[in-house]
Amino acid sequence: MKQSLNEEEHKKAREAIMMHVRKVVPKALIVAVLSGMYLFTQVFGEITEDGLSTFQIALSIKGFLGLWLGFRGVNQVFFGIQPWVFKSHLFPFILVIIIILLSQFMFLDFTSF
Repeated sequence: MKQSLNEEEHKKAREAIMMHVRKVVPKALIVAVLSGMYLFTQVFGEITEDGLSTFQIALSIKGFLGLWLGFRGVNQVFFGIQPWVFKSHLFPFILVIIIILLSQFMFLDFTSF
């Protein structure tokens, strides 16, 4: 887009796109967190005498990261509170990547490690 538009047109086009992104992304994160909380209750399973399984540990880590993202999204959407720390989009993006990677590792058989 930047190659075919001059600087002023590029700035306007980018802002037009970002206006919609700012409305949709935090609400989508809230839906993802709420559905994740429901699925967490359905999938976690019982804690045995041996303690948590590796699946339960990975699921707990994903749940904690997801709740942090959801808390951040709720604060932005409903209360207009911007993040106090990690104000850039890089940290939440990294958390989403970690959640995706954990999902991929959870697909593997943890007993083979």
